[in-house]
Amino acid sequence: MPRQNLTTMKLPSITVRRATVADAPTLTEFNIAMALETEDYQLDPSTVLAGVTRLFQQQERGFYLIAEFEKTVIGALMITKEWSDWRDGLWWWIQSVYVIEAHRRHGAFRKLYDHVCELAQTEDDVCGIRLYVEKDNVSAQSVYREMGMSETHYRLYEAPL
Repeated sequence: MPRQNLTTMKLPSITVRRATVADAPTLTEFNIAMALETEDYQLDPSTVLAGVTRLFQQQERGFYLIAEFEKTVIGALMITKEWSDWRDGLWWWIQSVYVIEAHRRHGAFRKLYDHVCELAQTEDDVCGIRLYVEKDNVSAQSVYREMGMSETHYRLYEAPL
């Protein structure tokens, strides 16, 4: 089946809403599935559930959005906030992106992303939207380029504690 351009195809009736703590078990399942699928990494369910739940308790750190199709949760993403002194504003980082495989390439991420953009534009202190992607996940990279995002010149380093 040929791929349709997401900007010209009619999107199914996918709705987006802010997640609530009642969504924590689903978000936990999505995070575990995403880590296994993209990095072949097995996450500890109790640690992930604690991390998901903590964001609902400390909302200044960020929030989750849920994509639903026919009242079924089919995808989600998390926004975390990073202060930029260079821009005197916040970068919103898109993280923990997951769409159930059967619903991929049907507009769920597009709806989530568009919703993020709309929310960000209503906030005076948001200077931009960023995300990071696993370097070998060419499928996701292609989707992000289709959304109009571009690769930066930065490399990501970390020092786990």
